[in-house]
Amino acid sequence: MPKGGARAVSGPPPDPNALRRNRPSDKAGWTTLPAEGRAGGPPAWPLAAMSDREFELWRDLWAKPQAVAWEALDQGYEVALFVRTLAQAEQPDAKVDLQRVVRAYLDSLGLSVQGMLRNRWKVAPATEAAEQAPAADQPAARRASARDRLRIVPRGEGT
Repeated sequence: MPKGGARAVSGPPPDPNALRRNRPSDKAGWTTLPAEGRAGGPPAWPLAAMSDREFELWRDLWAKPQAVAWEALDQGYEVALFVRTLAQAEQPDAKVDLQRVVRAYLDSLGLSVQGMLRNRWKVAPATEAAEQAPAADQPAARRASARDRLRIVPRGEGT
């Protein structure tokens, strides 16, 4: 293993909500993906013969929000290779190395939380869920000071 120096994925992933000074364009680098996912059916399978399991995975993946970005970046082969590798990794006799490759694909295709952050992708809030959310889900109003936030007994009650 190499010693010292930066790595491609070293350090914490980017945070779209981070407050940074002198970086006004930082949030501009984020891509917002539609919560409803990619519209339409999956593209044509680019590899040789597809198994039934690969078809299920292919169809499911191309309906996800990340598929909008894959289509824009022309990543059909990468997604197909991930599908094939995932189908092989699901087998009972799959080697651990194959599972590591699947994990790497999850990150590079933005299918994990870390991968979404590293790709600077975020999913837009679902419009239906936002409209139906009850007011009780809203955060409580902030108190006036840190001392009030730490107070167990509200003012006027107790000693």
